[in-house]
Amino acid sequence: MKLLQNLFDGMKPNFEKGGKWEKFHTLYEGHRTIAFAPDLITKSKGAQIKDATDLKRVMITVVIAMIPALLFGILNIGHQHFIATGAEGTFLDKAIFGALSVLPILIVSYAVGLLTEFTFCVIRNHPISEGYLVTGMLIALVMPPFIPLWQVALATIFAVVIGKEVFGGTGMNILNVAMTARAFLYFAYPAQISGDQVWTYLGDKTAVDGFSGATALGVAYNSSIDGTPVVEALSTHNAALGADFSFMSMFMGWIPGSIGETSTLMALIGAVILVATGVASWKIIVGGFSGAYLMGLVMNALAVNEYMAMPAEYHLVMGGLAFGVVFMATDPVSAAQTELGKWIYGILIGVLTVIIRVTNPAYPEGIMLAVLFMNVVAPLIDHYVVKANKTRRLQRATV
Repeated sequence: MKLLQNLFDGMKPNFEKGGKWEKFHTLYEGHRTIAFAPDLITKSKGAQIKDATDLKRVMITVVIAMIPALLFGILNIGHQHFIATGAEGTFLDKAIFGALSVLPILIVSYAVGLLTEFTFCVIRNHPISEGYLVTGMLIALVMPPFIPLWQVALATIFAVVIGKEVFGGTGMNILNVAMTARAFLYFAYPAQISGDQVWTYLGDKTAVDGFSGATALGVAYNSSIDGTPVVEALSTHNAALGADFSFMSMFMGWIPGSIGETSTLMALIGAVILVATGVASWKIIVGGFSGAYLMGLVMNALAVNEYMAMPAEYHLVMGGLAFGVVFMATDPVSAAQTELGKWIYGILIGVLTVIIRVTNPAYPEGIMLAVLFMNVVAPLIDHYVVKANKTRRLQRATV
């Protein structure tokens, strides 16, 4: 570490005011503070709070919380590939196949996103923040495993510029940046991010007879058309090939889907880490799951097709609901800030997710639109929560 520190110290004069690389000072300082504490200190004698928590530690905590979903996603991609081809694969075979599929997406997401952020830092001369440590992984985890890399790059640039930098950078965005990237691809290149053919890569092989790459949500939607009960349709989907769409299998995550979204269990492990460290609000997470379950019960009561009649608890383990609620809805920048507002915000995300899934088959995965819509509404929720609180306090006040 001493050698690295000497290296940074030796380059420092070139990046200070008057140095030949002065305009790149923010890049130098940003990379230096990854390993070392910044040189800036508070000189004021006013009241100060000493706290070990800063943006860097918060972002690293979120990245750690996503690692279980990432590792499971890598394994599941290999698992789905061998089901589709009818071949036998060991644990190592599946892990290697999945890693070779996921790592390029992860590398492109980080490389392109960081390059975009560095460009804005130099142009605006503002410090580099650690916010993209989380965003870069989130963008990769919400992508199909075999999406073209140029589309990942394009979506990343769009999300960073339109979803973040135009609002002022880290801490100023009104929309979740990773969901903005996914929404861009969904509307710009729907063939590569939706449908039955984008979830399982076959390479130079062909799918075995009878194989269908439909996700659990796709199977549920088809049930509303042909009249087959959803649970029955799930139990028979690709069953002859060894696939299992039971409730427990979907909870574990052994189903087709985006890289990090399939496993509810891995999302819940991440939730425990985030809540235990105080990074995420448990109220938003509980509210999101509760809202989805309650709306599922409402759909059961009003059922006019098999999708609406599907047991409410199935909504909690299908698609990206768990991943979206835990890692997207809890974004501290774009989520509601008041305590009551967090409950309302989370519950409405769950409610809207199920409504979009069941009533609008054009958007089988409702969590994306639900989170983005509630990101926009969150300030309004907080406004009325604060206004109601002020009204109650004024009524109690005495002159």
